[in-house]
Amino acid sequence: MSNIKAEVWLRGPLPQYPALLQPVAHALLQAREELAELMIGFPEDLLFERLSGLASPAFHLQHLTGVLDRLFTYARQETLTDVQLLYLKKEKDWDKDLSIEKLVAQFDLQVDTALLQLAKTAINELTEIRWVGRDKIPSTLIGIYTHAAEHTMRHIGQLLVTVKVLKGKR
Repeated sequence: MSNIKAEVWLRGPLPQYPALLQPVAHALLQAREELAELMIGFPEDLLFERLSGLASPAFHLQHLTGVLDRLFTYARQETLTDVQLLYLKKEKDWDKDLSIEKLVAQFDLQVDTALLQLAKTAINELTEIRWVGRDKIPSTLIGIYTHAAEHTMRHIGQLLVTVKVLKGKR
């Protein structure tokens, strides 16, 4: 038997989440685990480093939290607050007060918030229209949740490559 931990989706159903939302919960939990592991030992001074003009680790870490917050806000049929819009605007900014520990903790908290919302989701609402963004683009509740999971994992993948390349340059 291997000591390698199975990916979250291979560990079985998560009974607190509706069956149709299991893939979303699995992806968010997987992202949390991968992020925590990935950032161990990453040098703080490389947090805002950009490779070939690509996004920095700090951007990905901030964006992971911000996009989950924004998408789950739309899922609740709410509009973004001024605080959320300011966070969006500042995701690319350098901030001397940011640390890896703080950014990972913010993501963990946002995942907790998202998972709580998923657990409370009524299955009969999954195909209902939800409006996204200032332009009020139509989607569905399940579409927003699915995109939140996919978008999160996409940025985890981009962050993984960026972090590994930056560590390798040392």
